Amino acid sequence: MKQLHKLKHIFVLGFTLICLSSCKSKKQYASKNTPGRTIKVNTNLEVSKEASDIVKYAKSFNGTRYKYGGTTKRGMDCSGLIYTSFKKHDINLPRTTSALKSHGNWIDIKDVNVGDLVFFATKKNSRKVNHVGIVTRVGSGDIKFIHASTSKGVIISSLTERYWYYAYVQARRVL
Repeated sequence: MKQLHKLKHIFVLGFTLICLSSCKSKKQYASKNTPGRTIKVNTNLEVSKEASDIVKYAKSFNGTRYKYGGTTKRGMDCSGLIYTSFKKHDINLPRTTSALKSHGNWIDIKDVNVGDLVFFATKKNSRKVNHVGIVTRVGSGDIKFIHASTSKGVIISSLTERYWYYAYVQARRVL
């Protein structure tokens, strides 16, 4: 009876070790060999001239340094880029990201189009929107957007980039 109890104990211990080691190896495999991210999007949407013009103007700020509260080529923040780009085309939008996040109509990411706004939560352990960009291109499996990064200034990024993929919160249509 004592031997049977000892065998059961060894079996349970062995089974537990096998389970733990197999979970660990799967975890490593998934993190090292994650396939590229893609986003399902509708690529058949027409881009309006107004949206194209707004994006073209926003792109003229590419390379502009980041400046909190800025709205000019001397310095710009993320909501300043949105505000300035739309204002140039006689569309008045709120000046802050927190006000922009509820302006216009919410749209599903698969229906996003050039000129739409994309919102992000970039603070660790928070889903509170604090960053915004303008969609510049919608391609097969990818969405590009222009925004004012605190570290690199006004740049174009991809929603499939790990950082932006996980920070994404919502998209809104204001046109």
